[in-house]
Amino acid sequence: MRLLTKTTLYFLIAMVVLLTAGGIYFFRQFSLEMDLQTDQELLLDEGQWIRNLKLRAEEGSTFVLRTPEILIYPVDDVPVMYPQITQAYGFSARQNIKVPYRQLSHVVDINGIVYQVTIRKSQEQKPVFLANITNIILLVFAGMLLITLLVNWFISKSIWKPFKRSLEKIRGAELQKMEAIHFEKTGITEFNELNASLNEMTGKIYGDYVNMKEFTENAAHEMQTPLAVVQSKIELLLQDATLTEEQALNMEQASHSLKRLSNLNQSLLLLAKIENSQFETQQTINLADTVNKYLQLFKEMSMDKNIDVVYKNAAPFMANLHPLLADSLISNLVGNAIKYNYPGGKMDITVNGNAISISNTSHQPAITPDQLFRRFKKSTVPDEMSNGLGLAIVKKICDSNGLRIEYEYRNEMHRFLVSSR
Repeated sequence: MRLLTKTTLYFLIAMVVLLTAGGIYFFRQFSLEMDLQTDQELLLDEGQWIRNLKLRAEEGSTFVLRTPEILIYPVDDVPVMYPQITQAYGFSARQNIKVPYRQLSHVVDINGIVYQVTIRKSQEQKPVFLANITNIILLVFAGMLLITLLVNWFISKSIWKPFKRSLEKIRGAELQKMEAIHFEKTGITEFNELNASLNEMTGKIYGDYVNMKEFTENAAHEMQTPLAVVQSKIELLLQDATLTEEQALNMEQASHSLKRLSNLNQSLLLLAKIENSQFETQQTINLADTVNKYLQLFKEMSMDKNIDVVYKNAAPFMANLHPLLADSLISNLVGNAIKYNYPGGKMDITVNGNAISISNTSHQPAITPDQLFRRFKKSTVPDEMSNGLGLAIVKKICDSNGLRIEYEYRNEMHRFLVSSR
């Protein structure tokens, strides 16, 4: 759920609760106010009747009145100081319903004559009046709530614009172009603090990227040069006829180890460059052409092992990829399919419009998922030139260029599938 939606939802719940509580309180207070006003009218009416009774008492006569609203008659009872006002209900014969009313009862002594005074005032219109008032209040509250929500939505949308701009910049950020990203100041303190932290973070990331890029470029040059020199010197020594058989064997082993070290260095530098997005130039490449190229380059290897190669090119597979990465991707997959195959084995390669499938027989068991693209994964087939980085490089190239790499083992065939996402 979006933050704005969640905030609005909480605000709506709070508003409904507050408006409901306010409406109930207003309804009760209004009802009490109506009762209080009626009670005051009852007291005024009683005062007028008491004055009238006093005049009658001075004339020496008693007074009796019996109507649906007023009862006044002499009683043998004890007078009380204050009248009692209660809520009562009567029956309306005209409307055939119960009707509420307020009733004042008072036993009062008028010049030695004790009277029971009962005065009633109908509140027949009170429920209708309260219902109308309630409907008006609900309508006003609903209008206020709707207007408040709309105003809150428009204000929140405007307030959150700087955050959304910063979010779009983060989403579209590219490592090699991060130096140009700048998060501007806004009129909101919290967003300014966030943008300042983002500016500092992107600056550090870009600085680290530049340092890593310089390191890999320098390492590629500085390490490969002495390795090549040592390799050439060993090859010269191997041509020395004065070497004993044991010395020649030792030199040959050193040469193999040096070649493996050189390959390892190149693979690690390639991984570092891919992870740091240093392959900026991309172009649309037909990977079917790359497959053709490496099938020709590895033709001798496959023929030496008598591998039956079946190649089907159904349709071009166009991918937006750096040429060096395309070469590394295909050479690793095709090379592994030959390297780990057994003599007289089989290799099937199929290229269609959106995928490349490379399958090969092998004595090796299925690769477990946790070991599949792990770096420096050791093979059960001894190979002095393997550094265990081939599939890790393939995975990194696919992840960095919008491709998907999948693996399955079926019918004693290892199958890798490279497809577009």
